[in-house]
Amino acid sequence: MSNCIFCKIAAGEIPANKLYEDDEMIAFHDIHPKAPVHFLLIPKLHVDSLAHCDASHQAMLGKLLLLAPKLAAEQGLGDGFKTAINTGAGGGQEVFHLHLHVLGNK
Repeated sequence: MSNCIFCKIAAGEIPANKLYEDDEMIAFHDIHPKAPVHFLLIPKLHVDSLAHCDASHQAMLGKLLLLAPKLAAEQGLGDGFKTAINTGAGGGQEVFHLHLHVLGNK
C-alpha cells in the first residue's frame, strides 16, 4: 500500500526506532508511548486489520504472537506485559495495517 505509514516504515522509507526486524516482521517503539515500554510489532505484509485475516495468515499471526513475549523480555518486561490489537475504527485502530501493541513497566 503506497500510502500506508507502516508499509513505508517496513520498506525503510520512513525512519523508526527499531528493536527487531526480519524478512516478515518489524518491531519499533511507539512514537506516542502509553507506558514506559511501548512498542509495535507488525508484519511487513500489508493486512488492513485482524478482521481482514484468514487461514492464509495463520503462520504470520502465530509468529507475531510468539515474537511478542521474546521482544518484551528483551525490553525488560520479564514480569509481564500487556498486548493489544485494535481492530477497525470502532476498536480504536488508527493506522490500518495490522499491528500488535506491547506495553509494560520495567
